[in-house]
Amino acid sequence: MLDAERLMTILGCLVVAAPALLVAVLGVPPLLGWRLSEPATVRAVRVAIMAGLLSCFTVLVVMPFAGDRSAVVDLGEWVALRPPGMDHAHYHFAIAFEFDLLSAALALLSFLLCGTIGTFAARYLHKESGFNRFFVLLALFLLGMVTATLADTIETLFFGWELVGLSSALLVTFFHERPAPSRNALQVWIAYRIADAALLLAAVVLHDMVGAGDFDRILGTDPWPYGRSILTEGQATAVGFLLLIAAAGKSALIPFSGWLPRAMEGPTPSSAVFYGALSVHLGAFLLLRINPLIAASVWLAAAVVGLGILTAVYAYLVGAVQTDIKSVLSFASLAQVGLIVAEIGAGHWISALWYVAFVHLLGHACLRTLQFLRAPTLLQDYRGLENAIGDKLPRPPGLLQFAPATAQAWLYRFALERGYLDALLTDYVARPFVQLFGWCGRVERWWAATLNGETQEAAAVPAPGPASESTGPQS
Repeated sequence: MLDAERLMTILGCLVVAAPALLVAVLGVPPLLGWRLSEPATVRAVRVAIMAGLLSCFTVLVVMPFAGDRSAVVDLGEWVALRPPGMDHAHYHFAIAFEFDLLSAALALLSFLLCGTIGTFAARYLHKESGFNRFFVLLALFLLGMVTATLADTIETLFFGWELVGLSSALLVTFFHERPAPSRNALQVWIAYRIADAALLLAAVVLHDMVGAGDFDRILGTDPWPYGRSILTEGQATAVGFLLLIAAAGKSALIPFSGWLPRAMEGPTPSSAVFYGALSVHLGAFLLLRINPLIAASVWLAAAVVGLGILTAVYAYLVGAVQTDIKSVLSFASLAQVGLIVAEIGAGHWISALWYVAFVHLLGHACLRTLQFLRAPTLLQDYRGLENAIGDKLPRPPGLLQFAPATAQAWLYRFALERGYLDALLTDYVARPFVQLFGWCGRVERWWAATLNGETQEAAAVPAPGPASESTGPQS
């Protein structure tokens, strides 16, 4: 007879193993030259999602009988460095999953919405050449979401975080035969790289501060949201700002908001589950998970509130002038994500707002999934109404009509240009890096030419800046 703790361990492993096995079942046969039929693909998706969903739900049911509000599935230390004279590891890398109110609910939501999207996509992408590829990426995304939401260490979180980003970018470029999806997927990937770099740097800093990335050591052992950070206020502020940058990149907060409408190049099912429901909320989830750091630092809390409100206002202004329904819904999602982030930051002063933000996140994810999936049919219904009754349907009011005419003109231009964020990031972030790396490449060629004894003219190193015309066109 299994006791409750051992049963939770088995079920917890199954929650993560179900999407991992689905990735293998859908991804390995095409590599071996076997092509799964559409019905076989759909059945595999349904079985894996139902297995993970029921296992996660059972953990929530069994957990109270174990006498705890959280349960940890520890897969052990994979790396441990013990300096001479110390009995315990100062630096260690462990893989562990934690089931509590926050993580289990997000995992359940991930299974539920991915199952809904899978059922919808089975008809929506019927006879599509990339049918199996879509479901492989959906399975990869589900594995990343489950891993990230259940992670009890920052290393485990980073692994899931990377899987979510990779699958997101690949689904944006799903229709890769056209140039626009590939170009926009590159923009999405660049924004994700910045967020990933910030998260990785935060992990390094945490290891330097406490010797581990375990959340129960950093955020306390009390169940969410009652944890207490062991870091000082200065340490919490430093690490918290790095994690805030990571959350901003993943959730398209300012200044990374420009990638969100570009991600609409993917098929409608991926737009629904990624940028309306789950992926766009992953940054907000990260801020909810580190709420003890926000509680410990008033500066971090103020920054989170300010960034959330600024993003919500920006999304409202820009979304009001969009002309296609997917862009409108993407900015509507961003406005709500901004409000959720502001609620999380305000939890520093009113802790009950963490529950408000948590419920807000769950409800908003479900609503946006429905709206994105309904969007193609809504357009058809809208055209039918216009054909039936003419151009008499209500129109939305103008943008800030109470403002003076000059201010309205400026706001319209600001909104139509999407806040100039893409241009600012390109000119003042991306281009300087490209020029710097180009100069490094020319230094490398100069050094290689010098070692090979070539002439000084061939080995000349131009000054840092744009490459000369002889090096070819610059992007």
